[in-house]
Amino acid sequence: MSKYKVVVSDQVFPSVEVERALLAEIDADLTVATGDVQAVLAEAADADAILNTYLPWAADSIASLERCKIIARYGIGFDNVDLKAAADAGIVVTNVPDYSVEEVATHALALILASLRKVVTADHSVRDGIWSIDNFRPIRRLSTLTVGLVGYGRIARRIAAPLEALGAQIIAHDPYLQPGGDFPPLLELETVLGRADIISLHLPLNEETRGIIGTGALARMKPDAILINTSRGPLVDLDAVATALNEGRLGAAGLDVFDIEPLDPSRVVGVPNLIVTPHMAYYSEEALAESQRKAATQVIKVLTGEKPDYQVN
Repeated sequence: MSKYKVVVSDQVFPSVEVERALLAEIDADLTVATGDVQAVLAEAADADAILNTYLPWAADSIASLERCKIIARYGIGFDNVDLKAAADAGIVVTNVPDYSVEEVATHALALILASLRKVVTADHSVRDGIWSIDNFRPIRRLSTLTVGLVGYGRIARRIAAPLEALGAQIIAHDPYLQPGGDFPPLLELETVLGRADIISLHLPLNEETRGIIGTGALARMKPDAILINTSRGPLVDLDAVATALNEGRLGAAGLDVFDIEPLDPSRVVGVPNLIVTPHMAYYSEEALAESQRKAATQVIKVLTGEKPDYQVN
């Protein structure tokens, strides 16, 4: 019998052999749970550690864990885990805050450029036999535009460099940073919304940020502004964005995450100047391997009495 039991609460990777090999070094057995929350809890009740992606860990679920020492999230966000309940139960919660910074930044940049240059609309036009730029006017020069980064952490900073290299002016809103240093101008959210030609969101999801882009925020934005979200779906009121695009009160939007996933396509059918992707910004083969390795490493450290690298509670 192995010394430790580790349960993957929701398997989303092609394989868990990376974790299995690492955990075997401390005599930990890895089990992949399947089914709904109750089925997972039945398997995980006596686990020493949980590896988690999307499955919600509410207070009642956490209370059913008999000897768990750590819930290690594979991803950056941790809004699906009740941090207080975990702390009260003596359970460490970790994430992997740096595994897909390059991928998300690249995807956000791709959405910005594709929206600005109207690439998807142009592709459809050519395929429909229309060889003309008349349907795409106007297209603005990036170096004449201001990009507002809402949240200025690792990913936003990675995006800022290539945008500045292409000539865009960068402004930002982040209430947790003090102006000065190497930061771009740090402004109030209302100012960024009103001044920026392109708004890109890089925020965690919490009670302060949920629905931060809704009808009111959209009304403050320029009518030809571009909205990008590769962070958390519930930051944005999708129906309000769709209405604004349909009514010409928003220039374009590129969204990778949504309030309800998978996205019901009926919510976006026929909406003009909207690019949607299936929550893929985090993905590359290298990023997945890094996430698996780092999440498993947090488990190993906690179970062997070491301090984890990425504790969030």
